Amino acid sequence: MPYFKPFKVIIVGFDGVLGSVLAGALDLFSFTGVSWQRFLDEAVEPRFDVQIASLGGADIRCSNRLIMRAHCDIQEVTECDLLLIPTIGDSIDKVLSQNSDLIPHIKRLANTKADIASNCSGAFFLAKAGLLDGKVATTHWGYASKFKADFPLVDLQENQFVTQSKNHPKSQPKIDSAHQSGNIFCAAGGSAFYDLGLLLIERYCGREISTQVAKTQIIDSKRGNQNSYTNVTLHKPHSDQLVKQVQEFIEENFKQSIQVSGLAAMVNITPRTLNRRFQSCVAMRPIEYIQAVRIEQAKRLLELGDVTIKSLAERVGYDDISSFTRLFKRATELTPKEYQDKFSRLAI
Repeated sequence: MPYFKPFKVIIVGFDGVLGSVLAGALDLFSFTGVSWQRFLDEAVEPRFDVQIASLGGADIRCSNRLIMRAHCDIQEVTECDLLLIPTIGDSIDKVLSQNSDLIPHIKRLANTKADIASNCSGAFFLAKAGLLDGKVATTHWGYASKFKADFPLVDLQENQFVTQSKNHPKSQPKIDSAHQSGNIFCAAGGSAFYDLGLLLIERYCGREISTQVAKTQIIDSKRGNQNSYTNVTLHKPHSDQLVKQVQEFIEENFKQSIQVSGLAAMVNITPRTLNRRFQSCVAMRPIEYIQAVRIEQAKRLLELGDVTIKSLAERVGYDDISSFTRLFKRATELTPKEYQDKFSRLAI
């Protein structure tokens, strides 16, 4: 028996869905904790309980004419850890119109503690439900003009592969507290679906499991602008906007020299108060958060394999290689070289 309870993933099925994404999401999450373990002859421990939910539990007619059977009725789903909206493969307006009864259930589940994620044109469902107003989002570049015309309150970033929701600086609508933690994710489409899947697997299961999935599925994840979601596993839900401002500054400037006194001055509070509020919100002090962000970025560089250990410290904001190596080993129990040998994508 597994030593943990699998996370519950609900994939929304609807007529006109892109069959490859519906089935692909089912496979990606269902085989997390399974494929790698089978290859190494280890005990299988599924990390996700994945179900496809449709209205009334009805069969789903995909855009490629494939008929898929739903596991459950979305009306009976009261909670989940992740609600995933796949790609619309048919006419967007037609699918939204014919599946308008899904919208109340998407909104209902969004008002729980669930993470919400869409792929490609699936973002139209989230926007139609009003969940993206005042937030960043992305969709396939081919749908960008239509999306902007239909949903002008959404901050669409069509150049991004994956986005994690944040409030638009020019628009601050009233939104439910469940949405304050940046728990809405969008992927642009195509191969970005795999980036989104790996990101979410990392969010729930950690870097090592996500890397295992990438290797077993032979996914070469070369993400675009990473800064907006590099440290998703460090983000803990909280509503302190001042702390969020400091977190974002650290994540965007981790290569530079950052002093806690400077951060405190930036937001007009004392270093002691900043330490206290940081500890309360993210269970670490600002200096520890700076170190954690740099270590996370170092992991990504090592996984891509295109970095020397000698240059790594400087690329993540450290002048002293030996000091960086000690911090890295304390955080991962591996030296940078050992981590690279174990997790580099070039070592697949």
